[in-house]
Amino acid sequence: MISRELIEQPDEASIKTSALIAATLASFLTPFMGSSVVIALKYIDIEFAVDAVLLSWIATSYLLAAAVFLVPFGRIADIYGRRKIFIYGIMIFTVSSFLCAISPSVIVLIIFRILQGMGSAMIFGTAVAIVTSVFPVGERGRALGINVAAVYLGLTLGPFLGGFLTQHFGWRSIFLVNVPLGIIVIFFTIWKMKGEWADAKGESFDLRGSIIYGIVLVSIMYGLSLLPNIPGAWLIFIGIAGILLFIYWEKKVEHPVVNMNIFSNNRAFTFSNLAALIHYSATFAVSFLLSLYLQYIKGLPPQSAGLVLVAQPFVMTVLSPMAGKLSDRVEPRVVASMGMMVMTIGLFLFTLLDNETTLTFIVLNLILLGFGYAMFSSPNTNAIMTSVEKRYYGIASGTMGTMRLVGQMLSMGITMLLFTVFMGRTQITPEYYSPFIESIKAAFMIFSVLCFAGIFASMARGKVH
Repeated sequence: MISRELIEQPDEASIKTSALIAATLASFLTPFMGSSVVIALKYIDIEFAVDAVLLSWIATSYLLAAAVFLVPFGRIADIYGRRKIFIYGIMIFTVSSFLCAISPSVIVLIIFRILQGMGSAMIFGTAVAIVTSVFPVGERGRALGINVAAVYLGLTLGPFLGGFLTQHFGWRSIFLVNVPLGIIVIFFTIWKMKGEWADAKGESFDLRGSIIYGIVLVSIMYGLSLLPNIPGAWLIFIGIAGILLFIYWEKKVEHPVVNMNIFSNNRAFTFSNLAALIHYSATFAVSFLLSLYLQYIKGLPPQSAGLVLVAQPFVMTVLSPMAGKLSDRVEPRVVASMGMMVMTIGLFLFTLLDNETTLTFIVLNLILLGFGYAMFSSPNTNAIMTSVEKRYYGIASGTMGTMRLVGQMLSMGITMLLFTVFMGRTQITPEYYSPFIESIKAAFMIFSVLCFAGIFASMARGKVH
């Protein structure tokens, strides 16, 4: 095992504080961006006049790019230094945010969203790994809980501030606001977060495996958007075949981008990641669907719609540190499985949505979902990172992030497929409101079934402590 290498060695308390602050600030930025964009989609639609499926790609392109690059950059960070990749990621994210703001068309916007997703991958592929590197097991759950709380704070402020900015300054302002925030994080990280972590220094990078991995994700996701047409089915078939090729190659190569032994020999790691994949597949599209529902069906302006959506991430922000701390004392599988059970109930209740559904019902159900989400996420993160050796922290962090992003993509893929089945390639206009609502109800039914299955995956992980 190659020991952790610190290029500079300030005192331990200083390392912990600076690493946690830098990782937490960066972890706030990307979900803030994502949840802001969801609120602005109606106004982007008004400017560019795009159909519901292409509108979905504004969110999905970012997720796809982040998922493609997350594990490779997690591995690169393990080899060449997590701090270095972390800084580059913030720089790319900041520049691409500005480029998104000046996009002249929806296609150009999607291209720059892909670049933004790449920067996000570099951030998320390293942030959790850095925090895990500097905090020992007994303190790690609390530190990760704070980091997760920052993610949820971004999710909380995103809908409200995104709605406010969109309503008063236009949708482009939500991208511009990230620029000064990104610059602040860049300067803090360079000047304050000293030290470097490269636990796999000297090992080679699996470029071929990374390419296969990227092709798999792109094929499956783009294929989902083309269904039920034949080319979509072929792309999904290529993606599935690519998974088998990827597994074969990764078992063969000396230094794989994803060490398959982590999965085959580590029950806790495998089932914790499976639970995360199911969880995000079942929950990510909730804010996307409700944002469109509140603005199109209920006629709410962006700021009001954002205020309604704040309920869920606000609860998540408050409870995540406590749930993380609880998982330091109680088995993570118990806490996380309870959270998954609560989310199953909340998702099923949203199948009751119609034209007459009250805002009170929506807010109360979002609070219920937020409680379940917080109870699942921090303990599950703690279980994943605690189940591997230090030299695999980058890969574990990247794999966990990939489960999140692939799950989010699948969630959006299911949504796009249902839009196509119920509405076709049309804009969301009054004559299509009825099939639009039916597609939302169908989505929540599928999501509740997925989340129910996730309870069993969460329980199957076994003991971590």
